Amino acid sequence: MLRALDIRNILIIDHLDLAFQPGLNVLTGETGAGKSILLDSLGFVLGWRGRAELVRQGADQGEVTAVFDLPEGHGAREVLEEAGLPLSDELILRRVNTLDGRKTAWVNDRRCSGEVLRRLSDTLVELHGQQDDRGLLDPRGHRVLLDAYGRLDGLKSDTRSAWRGVAAAQKALSAAEAALESVRAEEDFLRHAVAELDALDPQPGEDEALDTRRRLMQQGERICEDIARAQAALGQDGAEGAAGDALRWLEGVAPRAEAQLDAPIAALGRAMVELDEAAQGVARCLEALTFDPLELEETEERLFAIRALARKHGVGADDLGDFAGDLRARLASLDQGDADLETLRQSLRAAEETYDAAATALSAARAKAAAALDSAMRDELAPLKMERAAFTTAIAAADPGPEGRDSVTFTVATNPGAPAGPLNKIASGGELSRFLLALKVCLTGTESGLTMIFDEIDRGVGGATADAVGRRLAQLADGGQVLVVTHSPQVAARGAHHWRVEKTVADESTLSRVTPLAQDARIDEIARMLSGDRITDEARAAAEALMAG
Repeated sequence: MLRALDIRNILIIDHLDLAFQPGLNVLTGETGAGKSILLDSLGFVLGWRGRAELVRQGADQGEVTAVFDLPEGHGAREVLEEAGLPLSDELILRRVNTLDGRKTAWVNDRRCSGEVLRRLSDTLVELHGQQDDRGLLDPRGHRVLLDAYGRLDGLKSDTRSAWRGVAAAQKALSAAEAALESVRAEEDFLRHAVAELDALDPQPGEDEALDTRRRLMQQGERICEDIARAQAALGQDGAEGAAGDALRWLEGVAPRAEAQLDAPIAALGRAMVELDEAAQGVARCLEALTFDPLELEETEERLFAIRALARKHGVGADDLGDFAGDLRARLASLDQGDADLETLRQSLRAAEETYDAAATALSAARAKAAAALDSAMRDELAPLKMERAAFTTAIAAADPGPEGRDSVTFTVATNPGAPAGPLNKIASGGELSRFLLALKVCLTGTESGLTMIFDEIDRGVGGATADAVGRRLAQLADGGQVLVVTHSPQVAARGAHHWRVEKTVADESTLSRVTPLAQDARIDEIARMLSGDRITDEARAAAEALMAG
């Protein structure tokens, strides 16, 4: 609920401090007195796009502050939380406009953007008037209004969930089809490459082992002769035999040498062991270097084949095994692809059936809600002297989406037999006002926490019709808050709170003033609205009768 509005240096307002109340708040005054400026000021602090130049002549800046009550569960609380702004039971909006056009806004004394203000305004205030294209006259919002009227949140949630399921299934199928198509495009390559790799069957580390063996065989012919000489020099006809002879000779004379030969004999024994190990190592080397020329040819052929295959596929020789595994997996996916695609198609069909059932249920519920809304509108239009008019909630097929597959448009026919059409194109000014009011009365039970503003919605009607408009506005304000700018005494008489807007000229300066009216002043104001500038006793009596009725 809007509790207070403080306006400083905006257009022809120097300073106004207004305290609003629950119920029906009425603003009256002569044309041009500044009633629209109040709405411009409220729209400014709420971030609405409006006049570019708002600062009062002679002032450096204009400023508007609005104070709202925020009960628990109010939609503005979620916006504040998402924006990281302070939360409390009181919401204070303040916005400043400087002469150079700069606009700065605060929410609960924290700087914020105009976008945050506009998001907050959607939860705080709803404006209705003959130029309204944000609310009831905008066909893009009619489906949302119908769904709210029918309390279809549960069915809409089911439909959104089913739509997400269809989208996920379609995405999975498309990805699988694209992957399979990619694999199919290289099927011949995959089968040839896997066959080639399987035939060669390269093993990790094999490249290095083959290369080492090849180099040994290549070097064998050049070094074997010297190694054989060394083997002969170390054997029985060489060092080993000579050392053995020496050892036998020394051992034969050692007992007569008084232990002088013990150390040499021991050293010679160790040397015999080392000579034996050396001889065995040389023998093993000769054996390893001894090769069949065919083996060298086969080793080279396999080594070159592995390296050629590695270059062909752009991988390391030791990575050929893993590369072959990847190719086999891609071939397996190709062979399994058709079966997988059929499984995914079945999943998509199941998701589509779930969506179809949810969307069908939602469509049926919308049709039922539309019939109920049309009936409620007939009941509301009759007291507004439009019993011959017809209101129809038209539901047509639309492209499937997360909100179902229906388009919703509120249409009217003002006279029997006349063609139906959109609200803002068929109804005249007075008729449009009454259609909007009736529709708002029907829909208001689905909303909470909004301050509703009606800007001269009673224009073009009078007498009993204006009285019916006033009664409907009072009904709408029951338990909530409605602000109405009106020229109709019948509407003004239904107000729970009344302000008069008037323009004064002093010292060549024009200012707009807003005065709260007590009971006697209200009678005079309504009498003025009935009779003009000259207020008669008859006009006062008529005003009293209106207020009493």
